[in-house]
Amino acid sequence: MIRTKIVATLGPATKDEATLKKLIKTGVSVFRLNFSHGNHDEHFENIRIIRKVSKELSVPVAILQDLSGPKIRIGKVEKPFPVHQGEFIEFFFRPVECGKEKNRALLWVDHPEVLKTLKEGDLIFIADGSIRSQVIEKTSEKLIARVLLGGIISSRKGVNFPGVKLPIPCLTEKDKKDLAFGIKHGVDFISLSFVNHADDVAECKALIKELGGDQPLFAKIETQSGVEHIDEILELADGVMIARGDLGVEVPIEKVPVIQKNIIKKARNLGKPVIVATQMLTSMINSLMPSRADVSDIANAVLDGADALMLSDETTIGKYPLEAVEVMKKTIEEAEKIYPFLQGVGEPVLQDEAISHSCAILAKEVEADRIVVFTRSGISACRVSKFRPNVPILAAVHEEKILRKLTIVWGVVPAAIVTETKNPEKMLKDFLRMALDKGLISSKDILVVTMGSQIGKVGSTNMIRLVRMEEEVATLYPSSDS
Repeated sequence: MIRTKIVATLGPATKDEATLKKLIKTGVSVFRLNFSHGNHDEHFENIRIIRKVSKELSVPVAILQDLSGPKIRIGKVEKPFPVHQGEFIEFFFRPVECGKEKNRALLWVDHPEVLKTLKEGDLIFIADGSIRSQVIEKTSEKLIARVLLGGIISSRKGVNFPGVKLPIPCLTEKDKKDLAFGIKHGVDFISLSFVNHADDVAECKALIKELGGDQPLFAKIETQSGVEHIDEILELADGVMIARGDLGVEVPIEKVPVIQKNIIKKARNLGKPVIVATQMLTSMINSLMPSRADVSDIANAVLDGADALMLSDETTIGKYPLEAVEVMKKTIEEAEKIYPFLQGVGEPVLQDEAISHSCAILAKEVEADRIVVFTRSGISACRVSKFRPNVPILAAVHEEKILRKLTIVWGVVPAAIVTETKNPEKMLKDFLRMALDKGLISSKDILVVTMGSQIGKVGSTNMIRLVRMEEEVATLYPSSDS
């Protein structure tokens, strides 16, 4: 099994049941629904199909709702057209017909209030920075920018303003409606786009609670401000997503790899999951063969310690979504052969982490085959994962939604739902029997088991037990002879 999880974005290339089943069997554990595209009816159908397929395969699969955030886009373009270096783009403060007249492109954006805050010398990037321009004049009705780097302009491409603080909230009115929809229909995770500081996270978490949800919130880091305030963001968020597309436009692109490594390290030190996203396998959107650079990028993200890697265009509009997932899985497997396990082991730990820390050490010392964690909230499994043990972590929970929440955590196998009982011994034997029947453990395995003496109480994990399956099997399946 791979420890680093795979997140796949659902789109036209992958939303049918047959393809979903193949993606799950290939290694996808989380599906992302991008709310920058599609309507609620379409997303409802996506949720329904994912849940249906997950149930049919008896494999826990989670749904990540990715909110749009204040992504600024140009208006509709009837026919794509080129702009060349030295030409001009006029950005109007009101809707106009987008097109080109001689050496001037005429455009408008859906947040004109942002344009009004710009000044001469500011940069305007289109389509993830593939088209670059600089403001040379500002009038009462438009900005005039000179093209620095040309390209093809088409409908609804994203617009970035490097170094400019946007005068629009991180959580938009559209996001609030989408959030209510996602919570109503039981998504498992929520990601908030363009997070600039901890207040953005606090506002969204408060709204999730107000709407009756308890979904973990991932803060997407894709702005300079988000990078600058990463420590306070990490303290409040439940996890982070490093969204390298917009981040590579907002900051000098050569800084992105170092930023990625630093954020992963900070998140891991706090035991919070981190997703690396965007352009992981761009080379496979139109080709069966990945580039060596893309494969190296995946391997480095694994070795950096990411909990999950995400595919976007590769599985939404790409020609080879299944093959892309297969390449990602194989690359993860190879990278994990040299993975630096047991990170943070031996260093001072918080009192709440002492049991998890000890599990990782004991598993290595006794050459255990698995760590088994009984957890009501999933927190204990996350704490064990923080120390990156060299054996899989099997999670036994009491609710399906907790099982799904663990699909994104490094090294954790969402193994089983066990019936809650006040008898720890019975609960352990029930799990062992179930795990043997499902092939999750073998009759010769050595297990490190951790659970709480007060069954069902969150935060009560306080016991570690060594289980040798050769000694247990006879008690699990007693002979019918008496």
